[in-house]
Amino acid sequence: MMRLSGGRLEGVYGKLRRMSFLALAACFAICPIVGAQADDDDRDRGGESRAYAIGLWGDLPYSDLQAQVGVPNLIADMNDQKLAFTVHDGDLKAGNGTPGSVTPTTCSDALYQQGLGYFNALKSAAMFTTGDNDWTDCDRPANGSFSSRERLDYERKIFFSTDFSLGQRPIKQQVQHDKLCLDHNNQLTGCVENRRWIMKGVVYATLNIQGSCNNRCDTLPDDAEWAARNNANILWMQQTFEVARTYRAAAIMFISQADPGWDQSDATRSPLRDPKSLKETDANPDGFQAFLLALRDEVVAFGRPVAYVHGDSHYFRIDRPFLDAQGRRLENFVRVETFGDNQANGNNDVHWLKVFVDDRSREVFAFQPQIVPANRTAVPAPPKRGDN
Repeated sequence: MMRLSGGRLEGVYGKLRRMSFLALAACFAICPIVGAQADDDDRDRGGESRAYAIGLWGDLPYSDLQAQVGVPNLIADMNDQKLAFTVHDGDLKAGNGTPGSVTPTTCSDALYQQGLGYFNALKSAAMFTTGDNDWTDCDRPANGSFSSRERLDYERKIFFSTDFSLGQRPIKQQVQHDKLCLDHNNQLTGCVENRRWIMKGVVYATLNIQGSCNNRCDTLPDDAEWAARNNANILWMQQTFEVARTYRAAAIMFISQADPGWDQSDATRSPLRDPKSLKETDANPDGFQAFLLALRDEVVAFGRPVAYVHGDSHYFRIDRPFLDAQGRRLENFVRVETFGDNQANGNNDVHWLKVFVDDRSREVFAFQPQIVPANRTAVPAPPKRGDN
């Protein structure tokens, strides 16, 4: 078993970072960027609509009812609309297994097969980024006392074994193959769950950033795993901005699981953080500050719209919580948190977010919540207009 000291790991990371940037630059020099099949060969054509729509969802399913009824309803609703692709931002299950459940609620192999079935039921390309409930928290006794690293390795095998997305119309993606992450044998391995693709002037990227302090707290914290993956995430994020600048992209959208906390406003749902220094101010280990500092620098330098999509804290919202070091709001940054959880109320939050994307519009992204009619719980869906 190989053990890496902090210094050696940082040295490996630094070397690979330099190599990765050189390879990236070489690719731009000699080959076109490989993205979705709807790449930007029409960028300069006048009069042709470039707008399209995507679907965002996550933190689902959290119960048998959601798994058997709510999520199938949601998938059918997305399939009824013309979407270029969908992204699930992690958590294929609730935080703890449910005794007596008839659907997979621990971290058994069946959980991931269920998720794969959902994604491949989607008519468009389907993207997925992992969640803490489906790997970092799998070491909880209530989840089967699995090795969290082994479960992540298994997810890489099931969901990320090729350079293509999931879904019925998969698209090719850029993949972080660099061996920067640690596997369950403590060997360096590719962070292949981190993906990037380009569609009509916009760059999209997923990042393996997790709740439970980004794997630094909860049942069996793993600082070595976190340190390696955190460096890899920072590199992938920085390279995404480099791709966007080289490609003259209009905007960037990142998708990850964790709500890292942005300020002091919401201790019930996310870590508390000094919005200027971005240092966590509660008692938990900080698994996010280095990433957030690097992200802030890139957002400011980029200048164009940046959307950051996450789940984790189970409260649908769209806001602008990111401040600079002087306490000024970053006008080009928007945080998007998807629907999810609320297992106590059945399908009450089993909904999704439709995003209209147009690289010729000023803000690029326009958001429209999609309340799935068949999943309405507190207020049943009214008859369609004209039916009554």
